[in-house]
Amino acid sequence: MSGALVLLLALGLLLVLGVPVAFALGLASAAALASQIATEPALVTVAQRSVTGLDSFSLLAIPFFVLSGELLNRGGVARRLIAFGKALVGALPGGMLVVDGVACLLFGSLSGSAVAATAAVGSFLVPRMERDGYPRSATTALTMTASTTGLLIPPSNILIVYALASGGVSVAALFWAGYLPGILVGVLLVAAALLSNRRSLPRARRREPGELGRATRGALPALLLIVVVMGGITVGAFTATEAAAVAVLYSLGLCALYREIGVRELPDVFRQAAATSGVVLLLVATSMAMAWVLAFERVPQRVAETLLEAASGAAGGWLVLLGINLLLLVAGTFLDMTPAVLIFTPLFLPVVSSLGFDPVHFGIILVLNLCIGLCTPPVGTVLFVGLGVGRLGLGELLPKLLPLYAAMIVALVLVTAFPGLSLWLPRLLGL
Repeated sequence: MSGALVLLLALGLLLVLGVPVAFALGLASAAALASQIATEPALVTVAQRSVTGLDSFSLLAIPFFVLSGELLNRGGVARRLIAFGKALVGALPGGMLVVDGVACLLFGSLSGSAVAATAAVGSFLVPRMERDGYPRSATTALTMTASTTGLLIPPSNILIVYALASGGVSVAALFWAGYLPGILVGVLLVAAALLSNRRSLPRARRREPGELGRATRGALPALLLIVVVMGGITVGAFTATEAAAVAVLYSLGLCALYREIGVRELPDVFRQAAATSGVVLLLVATSMAMAWVLAFERVPQRVAETLLEAASGAAGGWLVLLGINLLLLVAGTFLDMTPAVLIFTPLFLPVVSSLGFDPVHFGIILVLNLCIGLCTPPVGTVLFVGLGVGRLGLGELLPKLLPLYAAMIVALVLVTAFPGLSLWLPRLLGL
């Protein structure tokens, strides 16, 4: 039996049995390699490749950005961003849905976590909007889906993971490439929410005198974090990894400014950030071992050869990209974001690169595609956080999610078909 087949069967069995994904990847890799060589060298090789996979300076950005997100999550930033959005557009008809979408986009980008954005914004905004007359199911659905836009808009941990898995794509280029697609997804989600709930929206509220000025002053220090991080990377003041450390220092400064986290709470924040980072980095380690086993079995080359043979004619490349998108949409419903990026990048990136597609463009397509899976059953982590925050059953929430799924798929089609949406900013800046 070939090692690739053993890997596939072992991984599927372990996932069905409920083994954590990181351990399933490592064990399946060891089983696949042991089917081809002696057991002891196979185990040693998998261990070595796992450790080697973490030997990357760029990976230091992940724990730093995770810590920055934890500090922002507990430091009162979400509440101030909501107040800013409410003052800005809350007076429009259905304006609180716009506030919800904007707040999720901003907090998701600052924290780098869709789960954190759903929990932080949803726990505060969903009950408040319900008191204002907005359907709880509609606001919960929008909060969940809009929170995923933060995975496209920097600083984004998952784009760093893609850069690592791709073997050399620029993190700075990926960061800038995510802006327009992320904003496009946010706009389409808010538009879909407004259209699908237009008959149940309450009347517009009046803006209080001085509300916009107060809200802007409160949110401006947090919004400047993006300017500091992206501005520093763009002008060459620091690398993406160093920018993550700067983000931590800036977030600590915000906590001191807002005075919502005491010194005694910091050890708990550090512990939570360490636990989250440990999960992500263990996934990276075992995924790197699996990627080596796949390369040892020449799986990426075989996949590339098969797909390239199918890509005949001028439209062949686009048909292959369509097929990859469909496969990722299905796989995203069963796999979490990080392992999916680590598994599929080495398989599909050589194919799309051979067909002339830009690796930065493909990275944005991959992440946007998998964002949809975060909001869908049976494994979507953001979906289950949203159900908990909204105190709803899946049957109550699903009708409100369907138009938003459609909006995300429309965004995916547009980003796939028009590479300029991803590549215009990086090329403008010479990245």
